[in-house]
Amino acid sequence: MYPNLAQYNNSWYKPGNVVKRALWFYVNLIFFRSGWLPVSTFKVFLLRVFGAKIERGVIIKPHVNIKYPWFLKIGNHVWIGENVWIDNLGEVVIEDQVCISQGAMLLCGNHNYKKASFDLMVRKIHIKKGAWVGAKAIICPGCTLEENTLITVGSVAVSSTEKNSIYTGNPAVKIKDRIIKP
Repeated sequence: MYPNLAQYNNSWYKPGNVVKRALWFYVNLIFFRSGWLPVSTFKVFLLRVFGAKIERGVIIKPHVNIKYPWFLKIGNHVWIGENVWIDNLGEVVIEDQVCISQGAMLLCGNHNYKKASFDLMVRKIHIKKGAWVGAKAIICPGCTLEENTLITVGSVAVSSTEKNSIYTGNPAVKIKDRIIKP
């Protein structure tokens, strides 16, 4: 048996008003994904206008792609690097002092490979205080990165982590404790 994509139906998924989504698509394309506007303060302003809850000191580099800002909460002093993709079909919470390095992907959605109808599945991502998502790392739906977690370059977090830990690989596994010296 193969997936029957003709049966695919995600009519249950209502991410927001169609006009708001269309308007955000173009704002995201022009001011975020294009990279011609490197000013974080204006990007933060636009995200807030579209419903994101964002605190102080947030840096957003060029070429960032954010699916739905109304599902986004960002704490204080967060860095979001070049070419980060926040595919937040569901809620993404990024707490204080988090670094999301260039090319990282936060993916809230996936499809049920066990069903012929290939149903959409959406789960929250929560990145807690002091965590660091390395360059080109992927955070999968439903993951919580506990405080002070490091997901190394190119790693794939498929499940939640332990606090004060370093994870690497695909799937990412704990390799040691993360200790930061004052």
